[in-house]
Amino acid sequence: MQLGGGTTSRGGFAGVELTGDYIPFFRLVKMVVGCGQQRFRGLHCAEGICNHSPIVGYHRTMATVSVHPFQTDDARLRPIHDKVMAQERLSADDALSLYSAGDILAIGWLANHVRERMHGDTAYFNVNRHINYTNVCVAACRLCAFGRKKDAPGAYTMALQEAWDTAATGYTEAVTEFHIVGGLHVDLPFQYYLDLISGLKERFPQVHLKAFTMVEIAFFSRIGKTTPREVLLKLKEAGLDSLPGGGAEIFSDRVRHIICDHKIDGDDWLEIARTAHEIGLKSNATMLYGHVENDEDRVDHLLKLRALQDDTRGFQTFIPLAFHPENTPLQHLPKTTGMLDLKQIAVSRLVLDNFPHIKSYWQMVTPKMAQISLRFGADDIDGTVVEEKIYHDAGATTPQGLRRQDLIRLITEAGRVPFERDTLYRPVVRTETTVTVAV
Repeated sequence: MQLGGGTTSRGGFAGVELTGDYIPFFRLVKMVVGCGQQRFRGLHCAEGICNHSPIVGYHRTMATVSVHPFQTDDARLRPIHDKVMAQERLSADDALSLYSAGDILAIGWLANHVRERMHGDTAYFNVNRHINYTNVCVAACRLCAFGRKKDAPGAYTMALQEAWDTAATGYTEAVTEFHIVGGLHVDLPFQYYLDLISGLKERFPQVHLKAFTMVEIAFFSRIGKTTPREVLLKLKEAGLDSLPGGGAEIFSDRVRHIICDHKIDGDDWLEIARTAHEIGLKSNATMLYGHVENDEDRVDHLLKLRALQDDTRGFQTFIPLAFHPENTPLQHLPKTTGMLDLKQIAVSRLVLDNFPHIKSYWQMVTPKMAQISLRFGADDIDGTVVEEKIYHDAGATTPQGLRRQDLIRLITEAGRVPFERDTLYRPVVRTETTVTVAV
C-alpha cells in the first residue's frame, strides 16, 4: 500500500517504513483518529496503520502542519528552512550553521516541524529496567566516573543469580525491556555473558533484552578469541534481542585520544554496528557532547551515523548524551547548558533524516528538559529505568527511576500524546492483569 511515497509495514514504526530522506506524511494535516472509528484518507488500522494510542483515554495524532510561521533574523537559517520544507537532505555546512546560530527558537521550529511530520503529537516511552552487572573495567576513560579497578573501593560484579534476581526487583509494573551494560571485566569469561542472557531469557521470556554496547562486543571478541560477528551470533542465539547505542562518544580520533583512548576507535564502533544490523539485530546510537569536542566533531559524528544508516537501516533511535564531568578526570569542565542540550536535540533531528526516532534521555538532561525537548525535535523520553548507576556516579542528580504515570504526566503536560512502546516501538497495551505487545 502506498502512502505519500512510502510503503506501509507492520515492522516499521507506527506501521510505516522509512523511505528516502524523511518519513512520509509531509502533506497530511493534523487529525485525531480513534482506532477503527474514523478514516484517515481511506485507511483503517486493520490495513497496517494504527493511530490509536495504547494508553486508554489518549489518541495518536498524525502529521501536523504548524500554525506558527517560521521567523528568524539569522540569514543563515533561511536556506536551511527552505531545504527542510522541501525535504532535502542537509549538508555538513548546514549542520555547522545550525550549531553556530543563536536563534534557538527558529532551530527548534525547524526540528519540531520535522518531528511532527514524522510522528504527529505522539511521544514514546517504555517501562524498562537497567542492569549494570559490573563496574569493574580495564579501561580508564577520562570521561567515566563509573569504572573501577577490581580491587578498588566500591568495585562490584554481580554473580549470575544476583543479576537474575536484580532483574526481578525494584519495580511493581511489568517491564518490557532490560537494558544491560557494564564495564570491561578481564576476569569474566565470555560464557558469563552468554549465561547472563540465556538465564534472563529463560526467566523472563516476554522481556526484550537490549544488551552490550559495541565496545563490550569488541571486548568479548578479544577475551573469547573470536570475531565480533561470531560474538553477536552467539549472543543472539542465547537470547539477545538488540543492542544499545553507548560507547560511541565522539568518533573523532583527536577527541577519543583525550576522553577514551582505551576504547575501540570510531571506525570499529561503526563496523560492529554494521555487523549487528547485517545479522538482524537492531541498535541505537549515541553521541556524548559537551566536553572537549567542537562543532566540526559533532557534525562528523552525525554524518557518519547517517551514512551507515543509509546502508543498513538498522538504527532505531539516536540519543544525544550530555556529558557529566563530576567525579571524572575531566571534572574541571563545565556542565552543558540548557541551550546546548536543546540545540543538540534539534540539530540531531534535522541532520539524521533517516533515523526514525530522537530520544531525549531524561536521566541525562533532567525530566523537565526532556519534556521541553518534545517541542525541539525529540519524540521519545526513554523509560522508567528503575536504577541507573553510570551517570549517577558522574554526579547526575536526577531520580534513579520514574514511575509510568510520571512519564505520562511529563508527556501530556507538554501537549503530546503518550504512547507506551516496547523496544521495537510496537504499542504496549496494559490492563489491570495483562500486558500485551502488538506484533
